[in-house]
Amino acid sequence: MRKIILAGMTVLGTSVAVNAQCKTVTTITENFDTWKDINKCWTAKSGKAMLYPNDKKIIFYSMNDPRENMYLITPKISAGTYTLNFDALDNGGETSLELFAINNPADTKSFVSIAKPSKITGDKKTFYISLKKDSHVGIKVLLNGVHQAVYVDNISLKPKK
Repeated sequence: MRKIILAGMTVLGTSVAVNAQCKTVTTITENFDTWKDINKCWTAKSGKAMLYPNDKKIIFYSMNDPRENMYLITPKISAGTYTLNFDALDNGGETSLELFAINNPADTKSFVSIAKPSKITGDKKTFYISLKKDSHVGIKVLLNGVHQAVYVDNISLKPKK
């Protein structure tokens, strides 16, 4: 019995130690080229749809669940004003994205919109965001059709000068 408890404590301790390695950042440069799974310092919330790395980008895929709320959530970012750029492309149909400041990725009540929804047109997206406190940033993608996809790549976050 002691071995089981000790093993459980070791696994729990390792889990806590891994998450503790994710530091608050002031810059992000991510092209997803080496991702085989969602990075441990990022969070993917896909509901009944799918959000996953593939072909050196992040794919938001509706499957049979259009209008599902899907979020790719960054590591925690220091309070401040930033320029956020990324590529967003869809496979057709009506798609949009919105940005959120997120206090706790596990609690959707902590998600606060910081950029109005905008249509995905295949162009590079640029946003100027202001975080009043250390927060994660969530990219919410909304797909309106079955088997619809949005591809996000080349995320760059830099302090605004």
